Amino acid sequence: MNRREILQTLAGGAMLATRPARGAQAKPETHTYKTVTGCEIKADVWNASPGAKRPTVMWIHGGALINGSRKGVGQLFHDRLLEFGYIVISIDYRLTPETKLPEIIKDVQDAWRWVHEQGPKRFGVDPQRVAAAGGSAGGYLTLMTGFCVEPRPRALASFYGYGDLTTPWLAEPDAFYRKQPLVSPEEAERAVGTAILSEAPPQNQRGRFYLYTRQQGIWPQQVAGHDPHKESKWFDPYCPIRNVTAEYPPAILIHGTADTDVPYEESKNMAARLSAAGVEHEFITMPGVGHGLSGAKPEEAADANKRAAEFLRAHLS
Repeated sequence: MNRREILQTLAGGAMLATRPARGAQAKPETHTYKTVTGCEIKADVWNASPGAKRPTVMWIHGGALINGSRKGVGQLFHDRLLEFGYIVISIDYRLTPETKLPEIIKDVQDAWRWVHEQGPKRFGVDPQRVAAAGGSAGGYLTLMTGFCVEPRPRALASFYGYGDLTTPWLAEPDAFYRKQPLVSPEEAERAVGTAILSEAPPQNQRGRFYLYTRQQGIWPQQVAGHDPHKESKWFDPYCPIRNVTAEYPPAILIHGTADTDVPYEESKNMAARLSAAGVEHEFITMPGVGHGLSGAKPEEAADANKRAAEFLRAHLS
Protein backbone atom coordinates (compact mmCIF):
# COMPACT_ATOMS: atom_id res chain seq x y z
CA MET A 1 0.00 0.00 0.00
CA ASN A 2 1.53 3.31 -1.05
CA ARG A 3 1.26 6.64 0.80
CA ARG A 4 -1.80 7.76 -1.17
CA GLU A 5 -3.59 4.52 -0.42
CA ILE A 6 -2.69 4.77 3.27
CA LEU A 7 -4.09 8.28 3.48
CA GLN A 8 -7.31 7.24 1.76
CA THR A 9 -7.69 4.31 4.13
CA LEU A 10 -7.12 6.54 7.16
CA ALA A 11 -9.62 9.07 5.83
CA GLY A 12 -12.31 6.41 5.65
CA GLY A 13 -12.34 6.25 1.87
CA ALA A 14 -11.82 3.02 0.03
CA MET A 15 -10.22 2.53 -3.31
CA LEU A 16 -11.92 0.74 -6.16
CA ALA A 17 -14.97 -0.30 -4.23
CA THR A 18 -16.24 3.02 -2.89
CA ARG A 19 -15.99 5.71 -5.53
CA PRO A 20 -19.17 7.80 -5.93
CA ALA A 21 -21.67 6.16 -8.24
CA ARG A 22 -22.15 7.72 -11.65
CA GLY A 23 -24.93 7.96 -14.18
CA ALA A 24 -28.53 9.06 -14.30
CA GLN A 25 -29.54 6.81 -11.44
CA ALA A 26 -26.87 8.24 -9.15
CA LYS A 27 -29.18 10.90 -7.68
CA PRO A 28 -30.72 9.53 -4.51
CA GLU A 29 -33.50 10.79 -2.30
CA THR A 30 -32.17 11.70 1.15
CA HIS A 31 -34.26 10.94 4.23
CA THR A 32 -33.75 11.18 7.99
CA TYR A 33 -34.48 7.81 9.56
CA LYS A 34 -33.66 8.83 13.14
CA THR A 35 -32.80 11.87 15.27
CA VAL A 36 -30.75 11.66 18.48
CA THR A 37 -30.22 14.80 20.62
CA GLY A 38 -30.46 17.01 17.58
CA CYS A 39 -28.32 14.82 15.33
CA GLU A 40 -30.19 13.79 12.20
CA ILE A 41 -29.11 10.36 10.97
CA LYS A 42 -29.79 10.03 7.27
CA ALA A 43 -30.14 7.50 4.48
CA ASP A 44 -29.86 7.89 0.72
CA VAL A 45 -32.39 5.94 -1.33
CA TRP A 46 -31.83 5.05 -4.99
CA ASN A 47 -34.56 3.68 -7.28
CA ALA A 48 -37.41 4.58 -4.92
CA SER A 49 -40.56 3.19 -6.52
CA PRO A 50 -43.65 3.75 -4.36
CA GLY A 51 -46.23 1.08 -5.05
CA ALA A 52 -43.66 -1.42 -6.32
CA LYS A 53 -42.33 -4.42 -4.43
CA ARG A 54 -38.64 -4.54 -5.21
CA PRO A 55 -35.63 -6.36 -3.75
CA THR A 56 -33.55 -4.00 -1.65
CA VAL A 57 -29.97 -3.80 -0.43
CA MET A 58 -28.99 -1.72 2.59
CA TRP A 59 -25.41 -0.50 2.18
CA ILE A 60 -23.29 0.34 5.25
CA HIS A 61 -20.23 2.53 4.74
CA GLY A 62 -16.74 2.00 6.14
CA GLY A 63 -14.26 4.30 7.86
CA ALA A 64 -13.29 2.35 11.01
CA LEU A 65 -16.57 3.52 12.63
CA ILE A 66 -14.72 6.84 13.03
CA ASN A 67 -15.02 8.42 9.60
CA GLY A 68 -17.03 8.35 6.38
CA SER A 69 -20.69 8.74 5.49
CA ARG A 70 -23.54 7.25 3.48
CA LYS A 71 -22.04 8.90 0.39
CA GLY A 72 -19.29 6.26 0.33
CA VAL A 73 -21.16 3.72 -1.76
CA GLY A 74 -19.48 0.99 -3.78
CA GLN A 75 -19.67 2.14 -7.38
CA LEU A 76 -19.23 -1.13 -9.24
CA PHE A 77 -21.39 -3.10 -6.81
CA HIS A 78 -23.96 -0.32 -6.46
CA ASP A 79 -24.35 0.19 -10.21
CA ARG A 80 -24.84 -3.52 -10.77
CA LEU A 81 -27.66 -3.56 -8.21
CA LEU A 82 -29.32 -0.59 -9.91
CA GLU A 83 -29.09 -2.44 -13.22
CA PHE A 84 -31.05 -5.26 -11.58
CA GLY A 85 -33.76 -2.71 -10.73
CA TYR A 86 -33.09 -3.04 -7.01
CA ILE A 87 -33.62 -0.33 -4.43
CA VAL A 88 -30.35 0.62 -2.74
CA ILE A 89 -30.39 2.38 0.63
CA SER A 90 -27.09 3.71 2.00
CA ILE A 91 -27.22 4.62 5.67
CA ASP A 92 -25.35 6.84 8.07
CA TYR A 93 -24.77 5.92 11.70
CA ARG A 94 -23.28 7.84 14.60
CA LEU A 95 -19.51 7.89 14.57
CA THR A 96 -17.10 6.99 17.33
CA PRO A 97 -15.39 8.04 19.62
CA GLU A 98 -18.15 10.56 20.33
CA THR A 99 -20.63 7.66 20.26
CA LYS A 100 -19.74 4.19 21.50
CA LEU A 101 -20.29 0.85 19.78
CA PRO A 102 -23.60 -0.24 21.40
CA GLU A 103 -25.29 2.93 20.14
CA ILE A 104 -23.80 2.46 16.67
CA ILE A 105 -25.31 -1.02 16.54
CA LYS A 106 -28.61 0.44 17.69
CA ASP A 107 -28.49 2.88 14.75
CA VAL A 108 -28.02 -0.02 12.33
CA GLN A 109 -30.92 -1.86 13.95
CA ASP A 110 -33.11 1.24 13.75
CA ALA A 111 -32.17 1.78 10.10
CA TRP A 112 -33.08 -1.82 9.35
CA ARG A 113 -36.41 -1.40 11.14
CA TRP A 114 -37.07 1.85 9.22
CA VAL A 115 -36.38 0.14 5.89
CA HIS A 116 -38.89 -2.58 6.75
CA GLU A 117 -41.56 -0.38 8.31
CA GLN A 118 -41.37 2.70 6.06
CA GLY A 119 -39.75 1.22 2.98
CA PRO A 120 -42.70 -0.71 1.50
CA LYS A 121 -45.05 2.27 1.34
CA ARG A 122 -42.55 5.10 0.76
CA PHE A 123 -39.98 3.46 -1.53
CA GLY A 124 -41.45 0.20 -2.86
CA VAL A 125 -39.29 -2.09 -0.72
CA ASP A 126 -40.25 -5.74 -0.62
CA PRO A 127 -39.72 -6.45 3.11
CA GLN A 128 -39.29 -10.14 2.40
CA ARG A 129 -36.33 -9.49 0.09
CA VAL A 130 -33.81 -7.26 1.83
CA ALA A 131 -30.06 -7.89 2.00
CA ALA A 132 -27.20 -6.05 3.72
CA ALA A 133 -23.79 -5.14 2.33
CA GLY A 134 -20.82 -2.98 3.25
CA GLY A 135 -17.07 -2.51 3.15
CA SER A 136 -14.43 -2.53 5.89
CA ALA A 137 -16.16 -1.30 9.08
CA GLY A 138 -19.32 -1.46 6.98
CA GLY A 139 -18.44 -5.08 6.27
CA TYR A 140 -18.20 -5.63 10.01
CA LEU A 141 -21.60 -4.01 10.56
CA THR A 142 -23.00 -6.08 7.70
CA LEU A 143 -21.82 -9.24 9.45
CA MET A 144 -23.45 -7.92 12.65
CA THR A 145 -26.82 -7.75 10.87
CA GLY A 146 -26.55 -11.49 10.36
CA PHE A 147 -27.72 -11.97 13.93
CA CYS A 148 -28.66 -8.61 15.50
CA VAL A 149 -31.63 -7.51 13.37
CA GLU A 150 -35.08 -8.93 12.74
CA PRO A 151 -36.06 -10.16 10.29
CA ARG A 152 -32.63 -11.41 9.36
CA PRO A 153 -31.26 -10.30 5.99
CA ARG A 154 -31.87 -12.66 3.09
CA ALA A 155 -28.13 -12.48 2.35
CA LEU A 156 -24.97 -10.56 3.19
CA ALA A 157 -22.05 -9.17 1.18
CA SER A 158 -18.99 -8.21 3.23
CA PHE A 159 -16.12 -6.50 1.43
CA TYR A 160 -12.87 -6.80 3.45
CA GLY A 161 -14.79 -6.88 6.72
CA TYR A 162 -14.05 -8.46 10.08
CA GLY A 163 -15.78 -10.60 12.64
CA ASP A 164 -13.73 -10.15 15.83
CA LEU A 165 -12.87 -6.96 17.72
CA THR A 166 -10.54 -8.53 20.28
CA THR A 167 -7.76 -10.12 18.25
CA PRO A 168 -4.23 -8.62 18.16
CA TRP A 169 -4.69 -6.79 14.85
CA LEU A 170 -6.94 -4.31 16.67
CA ALA A 171 -6.02 -4.85 20.32
CA GLU A 172 -2.22 -4.54 19.98
CA PRO A 173 0.00 -1.82 18.45
CA ASP A 174 0.04 -2.31 14.68
CA ALA A 175 3.50 -2.71 13.13
CA PHE A 176 2.39 -1.43 9.72
CA TYR A 177 0.87 1.77 11.05
CA ARG A 178 3.76 2.36 13.42
CA LYS A 179 5.95 2.84 10.36
CA GLN A 180 4.20 6.19 10.02
CA PRO A 181 5.24 9.10 12.31
CA LEU A 182 3.53 8.54 15.64
CA VAL A 183 0.42 10.59 16.31
CA SER A 184 0.48 12.22 19.74
CA PRO A 185 -2.47 11.91 22.16
CA GLU A 186 -2.96 15.66 21.86
CA GLU A 187 -3.19 15.58 18.06
CA ALA A 188 -5.55 12.62 18.21
CA GLU A 189 -7.83 14.43 20.63
CA ARG A 190 -7.90 17.54 18.44
CA ALA A 191 -8.91 15.44 15.42
CA VAL A 192 -12.26 14.50 16.95
CA GLY A 193 -14.70 16.26 19.26
CA THR A 194 -17.45 15.78 21.80
CA ALA A 195 -20.59 16.56 19.79
CA ILE A 196 -22.52 13.65 18.33
CA LEU A 197 -22.19 13.37 14.56
CA SER A 198 -23.34 10.88 11.97
CA GLU A 199 -21.31 11.95 8.95
CA ALA A 200 -17.76 13.18 8.90
CA PRO A 201 -17.35 16.83 7.89
CA PRO A 202 -15.36 17.68 4.74
CA GLN A 203 -11.60 18.09 5.09
CA ASN A 204 -11.59 16.54 8.55
CA GLN A 205 -8.62 15.03 10.39
CA ARG A 206 -10.44 12.09 11.91
CA GLY A 207 -8.13 9.69 10.13
CA ARG A 208 -5.39 10.91 12.46
CA PHE A 209 -7.40 9.70 15.42
CA TYR A 210 -7.79 6.31 13.77
CA LEU A 211 -4.06 6.15 13.07
CA TYR A 212 -3.36 6.94 16.73
CA THR A 213 -5.64 4.12 17.93
CA ARG A 214 -3.99 1.59 15.63
CA GLN A 215 -0.46 2.72 16.49
CA GLN A 216 -1.24 2.35 20.19
CA GLY A 217 -3.42 -0.76 19.91
CA ILE A 218 -6.38 0.89 21.62
CA TRP A 219 -9.03 0.94 18.89
CA PRO A 220 -11.41 -1.34 20.85
CA GLN A 221 -11.16 0.80 23.97
CA GLN A 222 -11.85 4.00 22.04
CA VAL A 223 -14.68 2.53 19.98
CA ALA A 224 -16.37 0.39 22.61
CA GLY A 225 -15.24 1.93 25.89
CA HIS A 226 -14.06 -1.50 27.08
CA ASP A 227 -10.69 -3.26 27.17
CA PRO A 228 -10.63 -6.62 25.33
CA HIS A 229 -7.65 -7.74 27.41
CA LYS A 230 -9.70 -7.46 30.59
CA GLU A 231 -13.28 -7.78 29.36
CA SER A 232 -13.27 -10.20 26.45
CA LYS A 233 -16.74 -11.53 27.31
CA TRP A 234 -18.20 -8.04 27.06
CA PHE A 235 -17.42 -8.14 23.35
CA ASP A 236 -19.38 -11.35 22.73
CA PRO A 237 -22.53 -9.59 21.41
CA TYR A 238 -20.36 -7.41 19.13
CA CYS A 239 -18.24 -10.09 17.46
CA PRO A 240 -20.05 -11.73 14.54
CA ILE A 241 -17.72 -14.72 14.54
CA ARG A 242 -18.94 -15.59 18.04
CA ASN A 243 -22.58 -15.48 16.97
CA VAL A 244 -22.74 -17.68 13.88
CA THR A 245 -25.39 -20.40 14.03
CA ALA A 246 -27.14 -22.48 11.41
CA GLU A 247 -29.70 -19.63 11.12
CA TYR A 248 -27.08 -17.13 10.00
CA PRO A 249 -27.87 -15.70 6.52
CA PRO A 250 -26.01 -16.78 3.37
CA ALA A 251 -22.94 -14.60 2.98
CA ILE A 252 -20.29 -13.70 0.45
CA LEU A 253 -16.92 -12.46 1.71
CA ILE A 254 -14.39 -10.59 -0.45
CA HIS A 255 -10.85 -9.93 0.81
CA GLY A 256 -7.37 -9.29 -0.55
CA THR A 257 -4.40 -11.22 0.77
CA ALA A 258 -2.23 -8.07 0.94
CA ASP A 259 -4.65 -6.06 3.08
CA THR A 260 -2.56 -4.08 5.60
CA ASP A 261 -5.55 -2.51 7.34
CA VAL A 262 -7.94 -5.41 7.95
CA PRO A 263 -6.04 -8.72 7.82
CA TYR A 264 -7.13 -11.23 5.19
CA GLU A 265 -7.35 -13.75 8.03
CA GLU A 266 -10.42 -11.97 9.37
CA SER A 267 -12.53 -13.06 6.40
CA LYS A 268 -10.74 -16.41 6.23
CA ASN A 269 -11.64 -17.11 9.85
CA MET A 270 -15.21 -15.97 9.30
CA ALA A 271 -15.53 -18.28 6.29
CA ALA A 272 -14.26 -21.18 8.40
CA ARG A 273 -16.84 -20.42 11.08
CA LEU A 274 -19.61 -20.29 8.48
CA SER A 275 -18.47 -23.65 7.15
CA ALA A 276 -18.48 -25.16 10.62
CA ALA A 277 -22.05 -23.96 11.18
CA GLY A 278 -23.22 -25.21 7.78
CA VAL A 279 -24.05 -21.72 6.50
CA GLU A 280 -24.13 -21.20 2.75
CA HIS A 281 -21.36 -18.84 1.76
CA GLU A 282 -18.79 -17.89 -0.85
CA PHE A 283 -15.30 -16.61 -0.07
CA ILE A 284 -13.50 -14.66 -2.78
CA THR A 285 -9.76 -14.46 -2.17
CA MET A 286 -7.94 -11.78 -4.14
CA PRO A 287 -4.18 -12.54 -4.21
CA GLY A 288 -1.92 -9.53 -3.76
CA VAL A 289 -4.82 -7.10 -3.36
CA GLY A 290 -4.93 -4.56 -0.53
CA HIS A 291 -7.60 -2.82 1.49
CA GLY A 292 -10.44 -1.31 -0.50
CA LEU A 293 -9.35 -3.59 -3.37
CA SER A 294 -6.29 -1.39 -3.85
CA GLY A 295 -3.88 -2.93 -6.32
CA ALA A 296 -6.55 -4.98 -8.04
CA LYS A 297 -6.68 -4.90 -11.82
CA PRO A 298 -9.85 -3.24 -13.13
CA GLU A 299 -11.14 -6.55 -14.42
CA GLU A 300 -10.44 -8.22 -11.05
CA ALA A 301 -12.35 -5.54 -9.15
CA ALA A 302 -15.21 -5.70 -11.65
CA ASP A 303 -15.43 -9.47 -11.35
CA ALA A 304 -15.44 -9.44 -7.54
CA ASN A 305 -18.20 -6.83 -7.45
CA LYS A 306 -20.19 -8.70 -10.08
CA ARG A 307 -19.95 -11.94 -8.13
CA ALA A 308 -21.07 -10.20 -4.95
CA ALA A 309 -24.06 -8.65 -6.69
CA GLU A 310 -24.97 -11.95 -8.35
CA PHE A 311 -24.75 -13.73 -4.98
CA LEU A 312 -27.30 -11.34 -3.52
CA ARG A 313 -29.44 -11.61 -6.62
CA ALA A 314 -29.60 -15.38 -6.25
CA HIS A 315 -31.02 -14.96 -2.74
CA LEU A 316 -33.33 -12.03 -3.46
CA SER A 317 -35.08 -13.57 -6.46
